[in-house]
This record gives sequence, C-alpha cells and structure tokens, in this order.
Amino acid sequence: MADEAGKTARSGWEIGVSRTLPYPGSRLWEFLLGREGLEIWLGPGVELPRQRGAGYETANGTSGQIRSFHEGSRVRLTWRPKDWDHDSTVQLTVVDLGKRATVKIHQEWLADAAERTEARAYWQDVIERVEAALAER
Repeated sequence: MADEAGKTARSGWEIGVSRTLPYPGSRLWEFLLGREGLEIWLGPGVELPRQRGAGYETANGTSGQIRSFHEGSRVRLTWRPKDWDHDSTVQLTVVDLGKRATVKIHQEWLADAAERTEARAYWQDVIERVEAALAER
C-alpha cells in the first residue's frame, strides 16, 4: 500500500512547517510582509495586496490571489508557480508569544506526494532564510 501521509480528503496533498523565533510577533510580521521578507517566501518583485480578491504576480512568474488578510497575524492566498498547471493555497500565520513568535506556513491542494516533498523542502528553506535574515539585522 502506498504511503498516503499528507493526503487529506478535504484539501488533497498538504504540508505544514513552523518555527518559533526569538522576535516579537509584530517584528516578525513586519519583516515577512516587507520587501525583503516577501522576496524570501513569495518571490522577487512583488508587493502583496491586502484586500481579498486582489491578485499578485512575482518577477519569476508565481501568481495568485488574496483569499483573506488579517493584519498582524495571517494571510491566505492562492499560489501558482509559472510551471504548475494548478493553484495551491498557502497560509502564512504569525503567532505572537510575547518576546518570541511562531511562523507557520501551511500549503494545501498540492498535486501529489512528489509535489508535497518539494513543497516541504521549499518552506523549510524559507524559514531558514527568514531566520538568517532576521539574525543579520
């Protein structure tokens, strides 16, 4: 029997990664939604709109639409790299824990187990790069 870990009846193949960092939630959110942070997790050359239904496209061709935006805590959007034939949904959440905060990234509607594996590696790298960029500040 094939390994079906990561496949749900409701939203297909999905992945989630998270990390608690030694920064207040407001600082982490500000970084992630600023130019440098957006380039790390979403792609280069994009400003993320805040209104539901608004579209975006990065310089490398990733495109999507805002599904929901909760200032300071969560953004949910569709995410489609230029070489994909389908949309996925990404939710970025910042949980403020006072002097620390947890960043959570959840992606669903992935095509298959291989795409899930690629997504896991991508989002783990994103969190590593966010942590390194904040440490340099």
